[in-house]
Amino acid sequence: MSARKPTTPAPGPLEDYVEQFDELFAKRSQREACRRYLEGLLLPMERNKTLTGLANTEPVVGAQHAVAQKLQWFLSESTWDPAAMNQRRLDLLAKNTSTSATSEGVLAIDETGDRKWGNKTAHVGRQYLGSIGKVDNGVVSVHSLWADERLYYPLEVEPYTPAHWFEKRQQDPAFRSKPKIALELVEKAVQSDLPFRAVVADSAYGGNLGFVEGLEQLELGYVLALKPSHSWWHKTGEVGSVEEAVQIYPWQPEAPGVWQKITRSFRDGHKETWWALEAAAGPYGPEKSQRLVIVSTDPENLPDLTTWYLVTNLAVPDVEQAPEGHRSAADLTEVVRLYGLRVWVEQSYKQVKQALGWAQYQVRSDMAIRRHWQLVCCAFSFCWWSAGFSDSLEFNPAVHPASSPSGEEKKEPFRAIGPYLADGSSPGPRLAGALDHAAALLAGVVTQAPASSTASSPGFG
Repeated sequence: MSARKPTTPAPGPLEDYVEQFDELFAKRSQREACRRYLEGLLLPMERNKTLTGLANTEPVVGAQHAVAQKLQWFLSESTWDPAAMNQRRLDLLAKNTSTSATSEGVLAIDETGDRKWGNKTAHVGRQYLGSIGKVDNGVVSVHSLWADERLYYPLEVEPYTPAHWFEKRQQDPAFRSKPKIALELVEKAVQSDLPFRAVVADSAYGGNLGFVEGLEQLELGYVLALKPSHSWWHKTGEVGSVEEAVQIYPWQPEAPGVWQKITRSFRDGHKETWWALEAAAGPYGPEKSQRLVIVSTDPENLPDLTTWYLVTNLAVPDVEQAPEGHRSAADLTEVVRLYGLRVWVEQSYKQVKQALGWAQYQVRSDMAIRRHWQLVCCAFSFCWWSAGFSDSLEFNPAVHPASSPSGEEKKEPFRAIGPYLADGSSPGPRLAGALDHAAALLAGVVTQAPASSTASSPGFG
């Protein structure tokens, strides 16, 4: 078997990262395109991450340029498997102690939607899009993410296909609701032996009976949000909703009573006082298989933005729970900590969408979209990977000085040991020419990679 032809290396530490995916690509053109695609995604967010933007060609007319066409082929017509790339990405994170998952983290489930025009793009439809907060034409995807106080990264993503794409609509055997997709992602995490303390998700999943029952059947701990209007069967005159359950325990500042003070620590060092309530009403209670926990910064007024209504099957410590309940115990502080980690889902959306071009793909097929998403996930994880392997990198003082004129210290960017500068595309008609500086720009991305933290809670990012 002949040796593989070398590719034009990616700048700096990115080459060390991407070469670990090379065996997944059968052709040199695929390996080359992977490097150029990741380079483009990691360049500053002021650049559009469309195919023409990634290829450094002009919008619209530049789409016919050979460089843009090669990236188009890489997404739409090539033969590589995005699932294999995702597995390799997760394997790289798991191999390093600074990025490997632990049993103190959570498996977060969420969904996001992005506006897309027309009706030819796979999975597109008129539906609620979380990114704009209203119903519009777009594509929705369901995500699983692992997170703890140190770090967070996406695990799997699966597109939701609206019912109108199926012959029998929602009755079609191939149709999958978002909670069903979410449960499949949880099952996949379990099958991969991913360690985590509990599954966390917002009220779209906490209020879905099928999703909750699925977690129970998998014998997993969970902390899920509920809407205040969430109700259950009850006799006339009895408490029948979460909102009514809270009213049983009025807040009295001079005597908090059953409200327990919780101190939350945040990554920037500041602390906040929250209050948590263990409520007993309807099917919920400390001695039952499910607990109802209300958490708020202001128990008297219960502001919408800083009040959580949570259901969990994690047992109260030292309290005998119903036989069918989940036996793993967690006090109120631990319940708050676990659900607080869910905020990293929202933070990751900001990063992959605003900086890495999650929704800026210019392709229509299901496979091409999945490939784009996996490349974005690889770019996201590269920042964690490069931070985790920083001990194998050396500083390059020539790029930026160690201190400012005022004497204030600044973090120095680093470069990989070995070749640092990758050649850019040759200047020419309809080429912007910025790729010549990819190495210097990438150095700035790496030095801004999220820092690890020992804070007890991430708070609101």
